[in-house]
Amino acid sequence: MWIAVLSGKGGTGKTTVAASLAAVIPGCQYVDCDVEEPNGAIFLKPEITATLPVAVPVPQVDAARCSSCGACAVACQFNAIAVINKTVLTFPEICHHCGACSLACPTGVVSETEREIGAIEQDKVGNFRHGRLNIGEPVGIPIIRALKEKASREATVIFDCPPGASCAVVRSLDEVDYCLLVTEPTPFGLHDLKIAVELIRQMDLPAGVIINKSDGSAETIRAYCREAGIPVRLEIPFSTAIAANYSRGILPVAADPKWAGKFTDLASQLAEEVGR
Repeated sequence: MWIAVLSGKGGTGKTTVAASLAAVIPGCQYVDCDVEEPNGAIFLKPEITATLPVAVPVPQVDAARCSSCGACAVACQFNAIAVINKTVLTFPEICHHCGACSLACPTGVVSETEREIGAIEQDKVGNFRHGRLNIGEPVGIPIIRALKEKASREATVIFDCPPGASCAVVRSLDEVDYCLLVTEPTPFGLHDLKIAVELIRQMDLPAGVIINKSDGSAETIRAYCREAGIPVRLEIPFSTAIAANYSRGILPVAADPKWAGKFTDLASQLAEEVGR
């Protein structure tokens, strides 16, 4: 099964949940799709043995044959190509790799060349993968796409999604079987949970909620989940011990057998739900 772990905002404990699930499921693959700030490796401690560069197509212009008609610049919606004084200028750093400029060129002088924007890092057996977007790059979706292409359909895969509800999150959710929405019992947590719920409903994906840092004030979250018809799968308390271990890179499932059992039960719930 493919399980996506997401949250409407950062800092809710999404990686805690995703990495803990990956740690208790035998043979599980963990894929960190938060390519701008991957941090699952801090907790799962993989031995990275391979780095695979990810490149995207960007335009290059044959200046000797170019008529400077400007059709390519008109087609580009991101201002990554411009015609000034009959000279075509390209700005690969802001290119979104759509190929519209080469399609629009009436003389066929705009072609594409590859430009590296980041990389995938993985362990020897492929049970851990994360993407890294190079600093300054505007779009990480091609790296997420490459991560999804390498994920096995013969294994359980946990996708640790980027925070929010951006295009990168949508791409991370593509083709998953179930979503776990991680939230916290605060007004901001509820607000952003509603955004995440709206997203997964538009994508017609089944989901459950994990309430993290629950301190006795989570009834507002539970009430919303009842109203929305979304089950609360697990509550993780606001705990100094969990936070202290987390700051040292130690997951709850590694520090306490009780939490290893709870996450194992959660995995069984998900398997049953996906099976239905």
